[in-house]
Amino acid sequence: MPLLETDARELRVATDVGGTFTDLVYYEVDRTSGRIAALNTVKTHTTPPNFEEGVLAAIDKAALDQGGIAFFAHGTTVVINALTERKGAKTGLITTLGFRDVLEIARGDRPDFFNLRYAKPKPFVPRYLRREVSERMSHKGEVLKPLDTDAVDSIIAGFRSEGVTAVAVCLLHAYANPAHELELAELVRERWPEASVVASHQITREWREYERTNTTVLCAYVQPIAREYLSGMERKLTAAGFSGAFYVMQSNGGIDTAAAAKATPITMVESGPASGVLGAAALGKLIGEPNVIALDIGGTTAKCSLIDGDRVKITSQYMIERSRLSAGYPIMTPVVDIVEIGNGGGSIAWVDEDAKLHVGPRSAGAVPGPVAYGRGGVEPTTTDANLMLSRIDPGYFIGGEIQADMTAVRGAFEALGDRIGIGADEAARGVVRIANHNMINALKLVSINRGYDPRDFTMIAFGGGGAMHAASLARELNIPKVIVPAHCSVFSAWGMLMSDLRRDYIRTRPMPISADAASIIDGTFTEMETVAQQAFRDERFEDEAIYFERYADLRYDGQEHSVRIPIPNVPITAAEVERIERRFHAAYEREYTYRLDNSVEWVTFHLAAFAAVDRPALERISVDGEARNPAAARKGRRQVDFDADGRMEADIYDRARLGAGAAFDGPAIIEEPSSTTVVFPGQSVRVDDYGNLHIQITEA
Repeated sequence: MPLLETDARELRVATDVGGTFTDLVYYEVDRTSGRIAALNTVKTHTTPPNFEEGVLAAIDKAALDQGGIAFFAHGTTVVINALTERKGAKTGLITTLGFRDVLEIARGDRPDFFNLRYAKPKPFVPRYLRREVSERMSHKGEVLKPLDTDAVDSIIAGFRSEGVTAVAVCLLHAYANPAHELELAELVRERWPEASVVASHQITREWREYERTNTTVLCAYVQPIAREYLSGMERKLTAAGFSGAFYVMQSNGGIDTAAAAKATPITMVESGPASGVLGAAALGKLIGEPNVIALDIGGTTAKCSLIDGDRVKITSQYMIERSRLSAGYPIMTPVVDIVEIGNGGGSIAWVDEDAKLHVGPRSAGAVPGPVAYGRGGVEPTTTDANLMLSRIDPGYFIGGEIQADMTAVRGAFEALGDRIGIGADEAARGVVRIANHNMINALKLVSINRGYDPRDFTMIAFGGGGAMHAASLARELNIPKVIVPAHCSVFSAWGMLMSDLRRDYIRTRPMPISADAASIIDGTFTEMETVAQQAFRDERFEDEAIYFERYADLRYDGQEHSVRIPIPNVPITAAEVERIERRFHAAYEREYTYRLDNSVEWVTFHLAAFAAVDRPALERISVDGEARNPAAARKGRRQVDFDADGRMEADIYDRARLGAGAAFDGPAIIEEPSSTTVVFPGQSVRVDDYGNLHIQITEA
């Protein structure tokens, strides 16, 4: 499609940095009609540790004029990488007198229950870098003891002598009243301007002292590296002529300004995966599928999330590095509720000392990559297994960019099979079965384990490997339909272009649910909305673009943890409080299978504030007679291994030539440059008006 005239078009770009590939999606939109003039995608290899080089390489590969980019959204792994690789700044903590060991005490849960020598995860700030100030707030926000600032100079001097460059400030009950934190943080910034300073109230006003302290520490730990990374990106883009709006994808499923992301970078901890889930929600809404299980299989990991009634589930109980052997580290910021496992296309197959086959979590990454890349990799991966099963065409590997080294691939599986006494082909089948089994367990965690029946949902599968495995996974879980989006391999980047600006305001204020509480509830939400609206106004967003979503954490009296439910944007009256209570009972019963007669307590207010970003309508694809005929897109036939269904002849289709309305039955393989869709015998395919593949798994 020809480009629009320069003065009539607007170029919008999104990039998503993954563990193996960096994805770029861009489109040009007619400013008058809102019509997309062109939608294009680019994939390049991720370039650790200098991730911005991969982003700039993708822009160069797309031959984009950076001076014409009006909107640039970026998802990055820089924060999670800094945490997992322990490459953040040397951080000091200032807290309330008597509470310096909160990080060490942590929680009493012990995942490795029978290990009598179990050691809690090591705090990111050692004890000698944790300092105290005299002050005290009550849990209601009352000043019990004024802040004593006399020790600040000596604390700063001590931090300087130890080489500290980042400071976390977290005072007791600052969630109820941040006055002392505000004063202390400002004092540290004033007397030590070159240090990075983060205070807990900037991130969350939610209670739980350990979680809040740990979140503040992790935010301070990554702030210098995140600030330098984002500033470097801005400098390089500006040097190339970019003068548009630069946004960063957040873990809560919205974008935000680069300035806001630099201030609290911990909000970017899961930015890439979150955008894919947002994209799945946006696509589901467009095509009339409100209940969706989003499945994202990339080169390094597989991620899944559940969307109920068009609502993306958000949690503030996110953990990193949690496993069956470690309690991990809590991060108390709103994060799209995602289950992530180390199973992607690059996940390595290996055999343990008991001759048992495993897949992942270790990945071949971009370098050396799967054995088929011919770049020195010798350990077979899930991608190599799919090549062995002829699900991927060796001659059309990554769209023909690489000729798959099948001699090396077969040799790797022969070596793997020899270790467990089976042949190369059976070893490849075993790798795919184990990878699928791991993914099924993850899918159960977001559905069955939370009281949802997978049969009530549609799976939207994306990422480079999503379409490869989705039909098999859906069949196992009795999910009736799989949708493979257009441009599925870069779908997370596309999701950023469909995201509005989002900021979350959370405030803990426990109270009994009663008719008398209606005015307090209504007043609190109104106050939070006023603050959020003013923050957007200060950044020159129009009031018409601002909208809100309300949530609340409720629990039964006497319980410790809560259940989050949506709250309608209506005046809160006594009658509305009764309806809220009924919704809580229903939500609790769905999740735990029972309800109690106990009274209900309101724990936390959660306001999601949005500033809408213009989203042009998606272009419909060709509906002419030839495009509707799948025979026109058939490339040929080949023998494909369908595991339990056996090895059989399958039709091979070129996805780019499938028009709206095209329909056919499996077994089939649908190829595109950066992804392959596997359709099993007994399944059928239909192409919708937007180029999405609808794979019917079970009878409707």
